[in-house]
Amino acid sequence: MARIEITLPEHYLFSTELPLYIGHINYGGHLDNGLLLTLVSEARVRFYKHLGYSELDVEGVGTVVADAAVQYKSEAFHGETMVVEMGAADAHKYGFDLVWRMSDRASGREVARGKTGVIFFDYGPRKIARMPEAFRARLGLA
Repeated sequence: MARIEITLPEHYLFSTELPLYIGHINYGGHLDNGLLLTLVSEARVRFYKHLGYSELDVEGVGTVVADAAVQYKSEAFHGETMVVEMGAADAHKYGFDLVWRMSDRASGREVARGKTGVIFFDYGPRKIARMPEAFRARLGLA
């Protein structure tokens, strides 16, 4: 079986810290794989807010998650604080990949990396929309 390989960007546009609570931990004593995506979703909301947007309003259109890929690197434990760094890649007329890395703040240990495919969406007619040029420029996407 081929393994997922995520290539990280040279620089990140945003970084945030997220503490791991007991509810994030599974029966194995480490961060639950499904809840890791919940943490990444929180970081994504903060990413948009940092840019002055929300997931429902980026220059007048919304966004939806089209796909997600995760590459786990190490365990994470209750009480640790994760640093989630995010950057943009692989832009096309309808969206882009939000590439991220999650690491332990104290040790710098990489916990996971991944990418989330983001598509722009007009919630009025419920149709895919083009990526707003102002947003593309703000992210430095060609």
